[in-house]
Amino acid sequence: MIGTILWAIIGGAIIGVLARLILPGRQNISVVLTVAVGIVAALIGGLIATWLGVGQTSGVDWIRHGIQIALAVVGVYIAAKVTSGHGRPAGTTRV
Repeated sequence: MIGTILWAIIGGAIIGVLARLILPGRQNISVVLTVAVGIVAALIGGLIATWLGVGQTSGVDWIRHGIQIALAVVGVYIAAKVTSGHGRPAGTTRV
């Protein structure tokens, strides 16, 4: 159980970071939100892949990972749009 949760966090972090790298432009969202979006995308993407019959293959599950990353890209985009305008304006720094 602990191992599953730990791998979900690690996998979610990787998927969230990949989504931010794929998405053009700057996303002004926190690392915690990036990881959360990645975890949710990994879980939902895994369910969709299983439903489509490609969740477990003999080798690397490229289709499942592709679905997960695509969902994470959409999730990061939505999170960036929803959180835009919150916090400091872009380009400002603390003194």
